[in-house]
Amino acid sequence: MKISNETKVGALTVFSVALLFIGFNYLKGRDVFSSTKKIYAVFTDLGSLEKSNEVKINGLPVGTVYQKKEKDKDVSAIVVTITLTRDINIPKNSVAYIASSLVGSSFIVIERGNASEMLQDGDTILTRKETGLLGDVKAQLDPTISSFRGILDSLKKTLAGINNILDGPTRQHLRQTIANLDSTSSALRFYMQTEQGPIHQTLTNIEAISERLKASSSSIETTAENAKSFSGQLASLNIRQTADSLDAVIKQLKKLTSSLNEGQGSLGALLKDRTAYDQLNQTVLSAEILLDDLRTHPKRYVNFSIFGKKEKSPPLQSPVKKDSTSRKSP
Repeated sequence: MKISNETKVGALTVFSVALLFIGFNYLKGRDVFSSTKKIYAVFTDLGSLEKSNEVKINGLPVGTVYQKKEKDKDVSAIVVTITLTRDINIPKNSVAYIASSLVGSSFIVIERGNASEMLQDGDTILTRKETGLLGDVKAQLDPTISSFRGILDSLKKTLAGINNILDGPTRQHLRQTIANLDSTSSALRFYMQTEQGPIHQTLTNIEAISERLKASSSSIETTAENAKSFSGQLASLNIRQTADSLDAVIKQLKKLTSSLNEGQGSLGALLKDRTAYDQLNQTVLSAEILLDDLRTHPKRYVNFSIFGKKEKSPPLQSPVKKDSTSRKSP
């Protein structure tokens, strides 16, 4: 029996369509040759969830998103059809939520419950809204961004105030201040130079003085020992005996002073008796006059013929005025 070309083309077309369908569903994660169980989940917001995204339990892919359909014309909710690719038991009190990652696509996570009754084909699983990692980051960044905006506003106002303050003369003063700081920095750099700087020279001098002190340490120690020895000799002197002798002298002086004040003895009587003091003073005066007359008129007291006539001038009545630098010879 001969098969016509039309039959061959038709059969080939059907086979190609079937193969295309199977391949498309395979790429979508659906196995057309196996009977799969479908469950439903209702969400108010799918975010970036797309068809064929994975459904996971404890991180293990157990199904895919098969279909997304609005619940009503107002889109109050969205019904997601989940095709389970694994034959697993899911307790009825399990909860599903949409999660997302920073670099990957969104997916559905099923948290297993502890109920003894399991979900059957066509049942609807409980859901909850989960912010996910990006939602948490956004929730934490929102207050920070608001604060940052407030800081920016304050900074703008501050910069505006600074611009008002920094007028032409003020800016010129700031430039001058910066120039002065640069000069000061250059001077400090000169002083801090390693070899030629004054600070280096000062440190060198200090080091030299330290070496000299170190070299003179033996002499200093010898001087200290001599001072210690001299101190010991001073300590060994009989200071007590000397102090007693001085005390005795002081007592004698006090006694002599008391005797003079009381008129005891010749000197004390002289000091106390005004008449005796005047007579003694007159005697001394007469003796001085006699001595001066002897020097002035020696011929009156020694008479030799060889001298000629006898001195007839009257005797002195008062002492001759003396010269402090030279005396008249007889």
